[in-house]
Amino acid sequence: MRNNPAITIPKRNTPRFVIFLIDILICAFGVLLAYLLRFNFHIPEVDKQDIPIVSALILSIRAMSFLIGKTYAGIIRYTSTKDAQRIFWVVLLGTMVLALIDVIFYRYQGKIIVPTSIVVLDLIITVFLLIASRTLVKVLYYELKNPKRDKTKVIVYGAGEAGVITLRTLDKDAGTKYNVIAFIDDDKKKRGKKIEGVKIYHTSELDKLLSATEITFIIISTTHIPASKKQALVEKCLNYNTRVLNVPPISNWINGQLSFKQIKKIRIEELLERDEIILDKEKIWNQISGKTILVTGAAGSIGSEIVRQIIRFNPKKIVLLDQAESPIYDLVNELKENNQTEFEEVIADVTSSERIKNVFEHFKPQIVYHAAAYKHVPLMEMNPSEAVAVNVRGTKIVADWAHFFQTDTFVLVSTDKAVNPTSVMGATKRAAEMYVQALNSKSETKYITTRFGNVLGSNGSVIPLFKKQIEKGGPLTITHPDITRYFMTIPEACQLVLEAGCMGNGGEIFIFDMGKSVKIVDLAHKMIRLSGLTLDKDIEIVYTGLRPGEKLYEELLNNSENTLPTHNKQIMIAKVNPREFNEVSLEVNVLIDLFDTQDNMKLVLQLKKIVPEYVSNNSVFESLDSNSVQKK
Repeated sequence: MRNNPAITIPKRNTPRFVIFLIDILICAFGVLLAYLLRFNFHIPEVDKQDIPIVSALILSIRAMSFLIGKTYAGIIRYTSTKDAQRIFWVVLLGTMVLALIDVIFYRYQGKIIVPTSIVVLDLIITVFLLIASRTLVKVLYYELKNPKRDKTKVIVYGAGEAGVITLRTLDKDAGTKYNVIAFIDDDKKKRGKKIEGVKIYHTSELDKLLSATEITFIIISTTHIPASKKQALVEKCLNYNTRVLNVPPISNWINGQLSFKQIKKIRIEELLERDEIILDKEKIWNQISGKTILVTGAAGSIGSEIVRQIIRFNPKKIVLLDQAESPIYDLVNELKENNQTEFEEVIADVTSSERIKNVFEHFKPQIVYHAAAYKHVPLMEMNPSEAVAVNVRGTKIVADWAHFFQTDTFVLVSTDKAVNPTSVMGATKRAAEMYVQALNSKSETKYITTRFGNVLGSNGSVIPLFKKQIEKGGPLTITHPDITRYFMTIPEACQLVLEAGCMGNGGEIFIFDMGKSVKIVDLAHKMIRLSGLTLDKDIEIVYTGLRPGEKLYEELLNNSENTLPTHNKQIMIAKVNPREFNEVSLEVNVLIDLFDTQDNMKLVLQLKKIVPEYVSNNSVFESLDSNSVQKK
């Protein structure tokens, strides 16, 4: 059977003067209809004689008001409520002029030109006909150009104000493509009701809708949906090959209005979020407000977000320290646009003791967030000396000067890879933890360590890598089919860093509730499906083997550690017995002195003495573990 040929719609807009003339003709018909209605379709001869004069007067006034109000200037097929409002006010203004003329004639001539009943009827009929004609043209245009049966079927989640705006946005901006067939809402009281002709269903009926009709998109219009519910909704939609879109928060709408282009695909990061973190804002405010804060590694993904979080608590000054000049420049430009906090950019290397001393001496920071670190596992496995220089020596230098200048609080940003480390990176971060914790015992400064897993979107994270690979058409590369990781969004992690930093008394290692461990291959599958692609048809997954130093799974606690709860259920304290400062300091100094030898084997061997639980995995340094076992 042959398909019916599509109806060709002219692309050119109707000239304005044609629309103006049609409007005048509609007004003329309105005058005639007003007379017919006024006299029950039997107009007396006396009144018939007045029709030409009355029509001429009314049409003249209408023509002038249309020219002044430019009601003919809009594109008819895009008629909106604003156009309807303009027509109403312009016609009403013309009617008021008409009434004023009647009043003047009655006062000076003792009679009126246009009967009051005709004035009122003409107003009602003209407004109705002008708006109805435009609406009819709009409906016919959309239906002829893209019949309802050919439109993409859409469900809107949320039947509140945002849902209504979403419906209208789809109608206005993308009316030729999308057909909203239902609203979904959690409120049982709305069930069965309609909004602008679209029926509202309860969330429990979603399966029935998805199975009965081929739904291309579900648009989440509300921003108040809990993370767990959003995840369940997306999982259900993916099972039916229905893609999920998100309406941005109202604060992100352009000039307070939603545009169709702002409705975006849901991001994988949103499916890994947990419910909102509740912070003790008063306590954080009391710690940070009016203080000078130093953030090392401030240009990095974690450091820059810590800065963004700190700004909300009214610091006196934030010192942004990093060796990367361009990212610092970009960060400062971003921050200066949105707030009045004072910033100081410092280009410095944390391994330069004199430079860091100068920073403390000049700015006298009261709180330090030490986020500067090398964290890329395979790269650090190939460059152990640099990992030692930055992660151990750099931390020691910043921590020592914080002690010397009597800084109130020093917060070390660490990683779950420091637990039972299998890589140089993890071991150097564990050594840094041990030094900071030991230093706390001899200092007035409170040294606090925060430890968490992978953060979404950070430099080196698997998610940006997968996104690039999907854009290129694949393949997605995964090291091992069983590899798992904990994930947390950058804002979540940094909020908990601030919370832990203000609740600590010194010497604690705070660990964060990272939720459930995520299988990387499952993450890849989900990202492929969210992109509207099919595994092994549109894109494939390739396993490349574990990289040097890489674990199959991450841990947040050492086997010999246990935890204590805090007032925040998402933050726990790891019970770790700190070592004696002189002992740790001596071993760390030996490690740092070995940097000049550039002998990777000697460096890593000393690192294993400091961190006994460090056992290399998939690395050239595994031989050091074998030798030590043979000696024992």
